[in-house]
Amino acid sequence: MTTSAHAPFSPLGRLQALLDVEVALAEALADAGVVPAASAAPIRRAARAGRYDLAALAAEAAEAGNPVIPLVRHLTRLVAAEDATAAGHVHWGATSQDVMDTALVLQLRRELGAIVATLERAADAAARLADRHAATPMAGRTWLQQATPTTFGAKAAVWMQGLDRARIRLEAALDGARDIQFGGATGTLSALGDAGPTVARALAARLGLRVPDVAWHTERSRVADVACALGLTCGTLGKIARDVALLSQTEVAEVAEPSAPGRGGSSSMPHKRNPVASARALAAAVRAPGLVATMLAAMPQEHERALGGWQAEWETVPALVAIAAESAAAMADTLAELHVDEARMRANLDAAGGMARAEGLVMALAPHLGRAEAARVVEETCRGAATAARPLLDAAVHAPAIRAHLDEAAVAAALDPAALTTTARHIVRRALEQRRRDGKGSDHG
Repeated sequence: MTTSAHAPFSPLGRLQALLDVEVALAEALADAGVVPAASAAPIRRAARAGRYDLAALAAEAAEAGNPVIPLVRHLTRLVAAEDATAAGHVHWGATSQDVMDTALVLQLRRELGAIVATLERAADAAARLADRHAATPMAGRTWLQQATPTTFGAKAAVWMQGLDRARIRLEAALDGARDIQFGGATGTLSALGDAGPTVARALAARLGLRVPDVAWHTERSRVADVACALGLTCGTLGKIARDVALLSQTEVAEVAEPSAPGRGGSSSMPHKRNPVASARALAAAVRAPGLVATMLAAMPQEHERALGGWQAEWETVPALVAIAAESAAAMADTLAELHVDEARMRANLDAAGGMARAEGLVMALAPHLGRAEAARVVEETCRGAATAARPLLDAAVHAPAIRAHLDEAAVAAALDPAALTTTARHIVRRALEQRRRDGKGSDHG
């Protein structure tokens, strides 16, 4: 998460975004000939966040109902100290929500751009893992139990796909929200008369944004889309974190987060190496649904200006952005340096006598016995092997119902993890090649 005092959602960053909109408005008004061209420069010089008392503005905003009202008052005072005429042109033709919503779009553009870049970095790291471990066999797990063999590359490819989709979804939501808010008191720009559309175009051009057909003061789907995309991003990152955490359990120990002095330690147990990055991503995934729900609940807003719904967004959106940014950074760093224990993966796959590979034996028998009977024979063989604590291979080669159709070499081939994961390897290669063709990330070979 961005922690600089100048970060978009820091108090100083928020204030500067509001001031940036006020400056762009003054310049747009001058461009359109609505106010004297000389008025813009004094407003620009006064619009530096460091010149304002943040505590005083916050206290006055609580009384006024929003931060723009006291900000305009303080901005006007500073401009007046240099140019009284220019001071009369501060905030000309706009309403508080115009400034706040447009500033929010600027903040989202800055902050979400960084999250998008981090998601791409995480997806690239997952792609490298998928490429490197396309043929690394491991136990697939369903319902937290060993299922059939897969490869670690296949698991990483699932992560890669989710991260790419999260990035694309977030970029689309951000693009959909790149509209200025400029409607005046009730969305009609009546204070500017015929000059309203010209000023709106100039304002959008100054900020690198678009002019919507109508004001979106109470039509909040743009911001809600961003919130939903952020929530889905947190969920995607949380899924990866859950996998990493489960695979790093002591009894599994197939992967481990990057180590560093002091990282993942315990205040009472010196041997601990806790998956702290996964914990951060999982915490974000737990928080995100409630924040997204708040944004959706805030959408039915009253008439042309909202009472409560809009105000509920003010802290909700920054919180969502913050946890998504922290989660993305945590998992990008983790995937870039994830420790993968291939030997442990193979040992776990061989645990319980290789029972997780039984499906291969069923499919080898099926042409001789039919699918249902083959499954019954292998299930019975598995139960016998488990009772006798014998490896499945040993039990199968001595089972008359199996030996009648398959010799020892055929049984061994049916239970070979390499044979059982051939398709998994092909899936990984195909996914990586498609990603390259789509231009998502660099060459991971």
